[in-house]
Amino acid sequence: MTVPILRAFVLDTTDARRLAEFYRELLDLEYRKGDEPPPAGSDDPRGRDWLQLRARDDAFRLSFQQTTGVRPTSWPGDEIPQQAHLDTSVPSLAELNRQHDRILALGATLRFDRSTDLDEPLRAYADPDGHIVCVFVS
Repeated sequence: MTVPILRAFVLDTTDARRLAEFYRELLDLEYRKGDEPPPAGSDDPRGRDWLQLRARDDAFRLSFQQTTGVRPTSWPGDEIPQQAHLDTSVPSLAELNRQHDRILALGATLRFDRSTDLDEPLRAYADPDGHIVCVFVS
């Protein structure tokens, strides 16, 4: 039986280039040909519409769709639900702790810290537009 194959996950954003750069750095992704940033000071028409990043092995793609407004989730509060979030993993608690400072430096905000949980340590962050990115130890 043939079924659809998930190729990309798309995030709405008010600044496609900024969010693409956040995830490019965070996950070591590369731009789809033609979506690379233009030279400094140049116009960025693609960055005002739609950008796509891909894993270096092309296993997945992460896309960014420009919109006029994004309502950041209030999670772990209930006012504005997550609706969707990204799960990532690192191999050790030491790496989780190392990544924490890096993720904050990239512009994320810590939303939930369960790094001391013995069964499933994790931290959840809001990206610059308020989408949740979880980092688990696995």
